[in-house]
Amino acid sequence: MITGPIIAEIAALVGDPARATMVSALVDGGALTASELAAAARITPQTASTHLAKLTAAGVLSMVRDGRHRYFRLASPTVASMIDGIVAVALEKRPRYRPLSRQARALSAARICYDHLAGRLSVDLADSFVAREYIVLDDEVAEVTTAGTRFLTKFGIKLPTLPSTGRRFCRLCLDWTERRPHIAGVVGGAITKRCFDLGWIERMKRSHAVIVTPLGRRGFPKTFGIDAPEQPADALPAVKNPGRRFD
Repeated sequence: MITGPIIAEIAALVGDPARATMVSALVDGGALTASELAAAARITPQTASTHLAKLTAAGVLSMVRDGRHRYFRLASPTVASMIDGIVAVALEKRPRYRPLSRQARALSAARICYDHLAGRLSVDLADSFVAREYIVLDDEVAEVTTAGTRFLTKFGIKLPTLPSTGRRFCRLCLDWTERRPHIAGVVGGAITKRCFDLGWIERMKRSHAVIVTPLGRRGFPKTFGIDAPEQPADALPAVKNPGRRFD
């Protein structure tokens, strides 16, 4: 297979600044309308519709109708991994990322990458799982051990017998702010969902960042042996259900 033209086609699609901004706005796995994406990219709704049609046709985005509205989201976790990979490559030879703004500090502390945690909190979680031998690392693949399965079950997560179709069961994702791996795949998503369900983390308004609640500041050390990262004191209040989701 000649991959050069394929790479060039997708790179050209996401390489446009407006399209890149719209795709990045969806990296937390949520769904937004064309108008919301147009506002994020600071372009007209007509221009946004043209861009969205191209991204959808190429399989980068998918569209869901809900009444009169059309919602767009990333077509698959593979797209989110692609975006994270591009960011990681772009930062590889640059000085270590040092966030300065409140928003940047919040994203660096803890954020959502498609459906799993990213940022300093997620890297600390991965380190804890490795140290306790709950997972064994093999390059980009992470295998859950018997002890890890017992722990996750006790934590309230029922792992599927077989991996979900088209998705890795447990894998490593290079964190672009920490430049170290965090846990992704089915296991990463399940851990994140459980933390949301327990009320340990909540989403911030108009951001991919999440904040650790008082419950989480007690739960993470007790359960995982890690402290929640310091977050901006002036962080915006969290919201439980930002935007639409069609999981």
